This record gives sequence, structure tokens and C-alpha cells, in this order.
Amino acid sequence: MQIILSKSSKDPIYEQITNQIRSFILAGELQEGAALPSMRKLAKDLKISVITTKRAYEELERAGFIYSIIGKGSFVAEQNLKVISEIKLKVIEEQLSVVIMNSKEIGLSLDELLQLMKILYEE
Repeated sequence: MQIILSKSSKDPIYEQITNQIRSFILAGELQEGAALPSMRKLAKDLKISVITTKRAYEELERAGFIYSIIGKGSFVAEQNLKVISEIKLKVIEEQLSVVIMNSKEIGLSLDELLQLMKILYEE
């Protein structure tokens, strides 16, 4: 698991961490029960405050992606496939909204957009 932080991102650092770990879990790169790095280790590796990693882990735990055991660490929680599908669908809808807005801004027709999507989908 490699987390990459962007100083130019509008998202706070804890949110960047949260989003990337969530993506790793949803993509199956982090399996159920897998141990996450300790908050201190992650903070040291990313050269950030432990408070920031603590907030990211708290957000992930609150959302049900991980669980923590005092003295043992944080682990990937069992994921409900229906919940995962809903989360992924929401992400797709958000991304498509941006694509549609950008397409309209440059005058791309719906037919042209659909053709482009079909080409990319079939690759």
C-alpha cells in the first residue's frame, strides 16, 4: 500500500489518506483482516503529524472500512458487497457528472461523448 500525498490538492491530508485507503479496500488491494500500518509508522513514512493519521483512521473506522483493537492495531473490516456497490456507484456518478460538465463546456454532443465512452470501455 503506497499512499501519495499532494500538497497542491484542495483536499486536506487526512482526507487524501482516507480516500486512498478506502480505494485500496474497495479495489480489493487490501483484504479483509489485513493489518494497516500503525498511525505512528504511517505518519513517519509520510512525514506528517500523528494527529493527521489518527483522524484518517478515525474517519475510516466511522465509515466501517476498518476496525481497531487497542494494543494490536487497525485492520480492514469485513465489507458488505451491497454497500461496496453503492459506494462505487456513487463515485461513478460523481465522476460522470464532472465528465458531462466538461463535455458541455467544450461543446461535445451526447452522441460524441457516448462514442468516446464506448471506445474507452471496450479497451
